[in-house]
Amino acid sequence: MYKALFFMHPAPVLTVSELRKEFDGVTAVDGISFQVGSGEILGLLGANGAGKSTTLQILLGLTTPTSGKVEVFGMDLNQHRVEILQRCNFSSAYTGLPANLKVWENLLVFATLYQVRQARKKIDSLLELLEIGHLRNHVTGHLSSGESTRVHLAKALLNDPALLLLDEPTASLDPDIADKVRKLLRRIQREQGISMVYTSHNMRDVEEVCDRIVFLHRGKILATGSPAEITAHFERSSLEDVFIRVAREGDQLLKP
Repeated sequence: MYKALFFMHPAPVLTVSELRKEFDGVTAVDGISFQVGSGEILGLLGANGAGKSTTLQILLGLTTPTSGKVEVFGMDLNQHRVEILQRCNFSSAYTGLPANLKVWENLLVFATLYQVRQARKKIDSLLELLEIGHLRNHVTGHLSSGESTRVHLAKALLNDPALLLLDEPTASLDPDIADKVRKLLRRIQREQGISMVYTSHNMRDVEEVCDRIVFLHRGKILATGSPAEITAHFERSSLEDVFIRVAREGDQLLKP
């Protein structure tokens, strides 16, 4: 098994300790531990079945771990779930908003749930930030997949989260818009100091956006480090080559 490359970022916003989740005897997450520092973007990578989605579900409080501990903002997620989630948000290319509402109506519903002050002003500023102001009065169900992805990002930024969980945020986007979204996320990180957990199968996304990576295989951590450290560790020239190697040889890499 590859020895993890450890990187400690000051002032952790998220600490995952010995996290484990079993479903009917099948181990989806197998004793993983990692941290996300203040203002850090952490990439959670792995092929399908590696444990990324289950880990995100646990971090969102949607699934209870079999064992282990999750601390966010220094608080136990199990004991302070509501308080923690008020300061978090989530965006996924694979979830939908009510299709019969206009874009601004959908965002206003969530802004009300999040108790956002000056909600309409906040909505307008986010629509302009994401370059979708022209979609304000469009019915959400009629949007393209790329437009819908950006509306989801607007929803996720409504409450100015301190921790943002992103599941494939550039999926279905054309290269131009994907590049704009990557640059926007970096800009938000710099200007607002938001910490992010970022999953993607697009290795260009990860190389450009993520400060550090946790590479999973069959619920275990194979390695963690910066994109450059990971490629050097696996003796590959790119993250895409690393991903392919892990997908094909991961079981062998897990062996002592």
